[in-house]
Amino acid sequence: MREEFLHFLWQYKLFNTKSLLSVKGETIEVINSGVYNTNSGPDFLNAEVKIDGQLWIGNIEIHVKSSDWYMHHHERDINYDAVTLHVVWDYDAEVFMKNNLPLPTVELQQFIQKEVLENYQKLFLKEQRWIPCEKQIREVDSFLLDNWLERLYFERLENKAGFIKELLIQSNNDYEAVLFQLLAKNFGLKVNREAFLELSNSFDFSILRKVRFNEEQLSALLLGQAGFLEGDVKDNYYVQLQKEYNYLQHKYQLKSLAKQRFQFFRMRPSNFPTIRIAQLVALYHRHQNLFSQILEVYSLKDFYMLFSVGVNDFWKIHYTFETVSKKSAKRLTKSFIDLLIINTIIPLKFVYEQARGEVNEEGLLKLMQQLKPEKNSIISKFSELKIEAKNAFESQALLELKNNYCVKKHCLKCAIGNSLLRR
Repeated sequence: MREEFLHFLWQYKLFNTKSLLSVKGETIEVINSGVYNTNSGPDFLNAEVKIDGQLWIGNIEIHVKSSDWYMHHHERDINYDAVTLHVVWDYDAEVFMKNNLPLPTVELQQFIQKEVLENYQKLFLKEQRWIPCEKQIREVDSFLLDNWLERLYFERLENKAGFIKELLIQSNNDYEAVLFQLLAKNFGLKVNREAFLELSNSFDFSILRKVRFNEEQLSALLLGQAGFLEGDVKDNYYVQLQKEYNYLQHKYQLKSLAKQRFQFFRMRPSNFPTIRIAQLVALYHRHQNLFSQILEVYSLKDFYMLFSVGVNDFWKIHYTFETVSKKSAKRLTKSFIDLLIINTIIPLKFVYEQARGEVNEEGLLKLMQQLKPEKNSIISKFSELKIEAKNAFESQALLELKNNYCVKKHCLKCAIGNSLLRR
């Protein structure tokens, strides 16, 4: 039995309220269960309870065992002097008030509805499952599920916003600089994500602002900082980039990363860090004020046009500096742009609009609903449970559900778990 579940029972009065008695036989009538206290102190504040017909306004403390009162040293804490009722699952010790009278106590297990307890056991006490409610989730009302998914999506946005706000503080609210950091991180995908973020942080963004008009200098800056220009390659383009980077390194006192930070192993050539850097170069050489442009865009078609960039002639026939390959444009694919929209563009637009008190929730949702759902093991497993993600909005919400509710067994805080328990 979890104390959190007892809080849930008390808050929603999921017990026999008409014949509630204390362990001493006193009649208990709950007028108001009180305000749930998430800080230190009693669990519910300012509750209204009649004990043998006498109205008491005070606090409620809840424990699995009544002896937990002493285990938690509440007898020494003045914050618990105003407790008027002790609610427990198992009454194993008597608790006294300051006037040496027994604290009125309810042993809740005697009054719990059988169906509520069975629903609780189905969620928490059965065999290990991928999610606690995997055998019941399809029974949840579709209207409730749709509304819960929308709330989950915005919770996920808020979580992403925390990291973005930290970057904004570090950059003195330079949204263009933060956009570059986020794009770089997501250009690295899962394997090279942290290395690309380090790359974006290895020099001041003001340097990129100065050199982005010159494609060769911009290439030299990013590839040089990534450590890819420290070898001895017999190629004119490589040699020219080396010269440009040596000049920039001396001028701006730059220190490059070790190229070993970037992984090529078991990666598709299209995801090689050299190609992703070349695409990032193409994007920033083509668009001089990228953040200002994305603020004006909500159409998926317009985003595809904005990010439709290909690499320069050298990279069209190379995946690395050393080896020539079959010619290809190596443009950003729609599926890759979708990932950038999901993980970079929308979260940053959300933070920007939130800071100005004008979040266009409808516009953000509409854009997410135009995107295809992500493909990963979590979304596939939900699909097996007949919970199909129709778009990226729903797949992002399901990721939030699994990672921050199901894994942590926060069923009592989840609208789905709440609904199943209260049936």
